[in-house]
Amino acid sequence: MEFELLRTQFGRMGARIHVTYVTGRGQRADGIDIRADNTGEYFDIRLRANDSVDYEVIDLRPNMRHLLLLARREGSKEKYLCGHDERHWFVCAVPERQGLTSVVAAMEALQPLELRALAERTIRRGKDRLRRHNEAFIRQGEWFFIPDARVIVDERLTHRNEPISRGNGSKPHMCQLLYRHGGEVVMVCHRHPTGVAPEQYRQIVQAQPSAAQWNWRSVRHNATVYVRGRISHPDHKTIVLDGWHRVLMNTENEAPGSHHVVFLD
Repeated sequence: MEFELLRTQFGRMGARIHVTYVTGRGQRADGIDIRADNTGEYFDIRLRANDSVDYEVIDLRPNMRHLLLLARREGSKEKYLCGHDERHWFVCAVPERQGLTSVVAAMEALQPLELRALAERTIRRGKDRLRRHNEAFIRQGEWFFIPDARVIVDERLTHRNEPISRGNGSKPHMCQLLYRHGGEVVMVCHRHPTGVAPEQYRQIVQAQPSAAQWNWRSVRHNATVYVRGRISHPDHKTIVLDGWHRVLMNTENEAPGSHHVVFLD
């Protein structure tokens, strides 16, 4: 693999890359991370000596500080959007779409279909549909917030200072006011971060009584979520939502390469 070419291409958008060969057991390899040293942040491509993966930049937009990276693995191809968002560098796996070969197409693919359709109806200029704040939505990191004046919220069921997170150890975005509607109740803890049904939770505790001390909490999966007020995150500028906004997450979880992204927002 020609890493010097990658370094040159990343450098054209103002970024640095390191290549780390992982030798120890238990260390995460074959992925892309954002790390920092005394000089600042950099993209860390982590490999094992026998890894058969080839990286190639297929679109570079220095003025946007973004590029689209293709990873060829045995029997598969994966695409990653690498760039700068507000304060930090990021890497995001991109869902596969036919003919997806540009930074702009990757940014569009990361928007949920419903949100993309709304933006096309609402916003005339295509480039404005990718802005963090436009007539259709406000974006903070991987979350999109869509104003909805029609929603009727029971204020008694709202939560204050409630986190929203994509899971897997990512830093949550904190919401001043949050309301959930519908969905299914599941029980989560550090050993079951994706949640288990209430009946399965009861079976776990019955089979292992000490499991009751695992700091379980009840959450809703696949609920419709609305937020209002301040939305904060240490890596992003705080936004203030005037009125209730529906919450949608980007589509990175649909990308075949999402498990190779080490970086967690």
